[in-house]
Amino acid sequence: MKFHDRRQAGRLLAQRVAAAGLERPLVLALPRGGVPVGYEVAQALAAPLEVFVARKLGAPHRPELGVGAIAEGGRGVIDEHTVASLRVSSDELDQIIASERRELARRVRRYRGERALPDLTGRELVLVDDGLATGVTARAAIQALEQHAPGRLVLAVPVCARQTTERLMRAGTEVVAVLQPDNLLAVGAWYDDFGQTTDDEVIELLDAAAHPAAPHPS
Repeated sequence: MKFHDRRQAGRLLAQRVAAAGLERPLVLALPRGGVPVGYEVAQALAAPLEVFVARKLGAPHRPELGVGAIAEGGRGVIDEHTVASLRVSSDELDQIIASERRELARRVRRYRGERALPDLTGRELVLVDDGLATGVTARAAIQALEQHAPGRLVLAVPVCARQTTERLMRAGTEVVAVLQPDNLLAVGAWYDDFGQTTDDEVIELLDAAAHPAAPHPS
């Protein structure tokens, strides 16, 4: 099975999330790719949609390989084993973290402007992304969100590597996924259309979710 695109994946995921029995949840999407998925989940649940910004920390000269991740308001997660195996120095790691914190702050300003993150204390939260390989970015987001003491936190993704699901669940995270392949390879391999989501598309979807009477973006 493959998803046509993120929107179709979101509609299928929404069916699984609906079965989780959440009451008045808030959907938090990881931008950028998680927002089209989260939009569909929020629409199906008649729930508000907001972004929660996290950033992977890419290895020097190999940015596609994550050595950790940071999320807004959180300390971040470092994969010490990968850092050691790649011999990433503390100075290099500090530079990567500083660069990604600047980009994280830019995205928060771009997507939320002056709008504050809603009060998450006691809320039922659905954290959505378009897929997880190692899950390091989701782990950073979960760690940051747990500081807000939500009433319940569900991580929802269309596709997640089975070993990542098992690792997250052992750590106490509630995971909902449509597909859990043993051999994921890459998240994009499970989509026919995995084109990059733009900042403008993120803002369009957030606006459409906030103003349901407006025409939905195609």
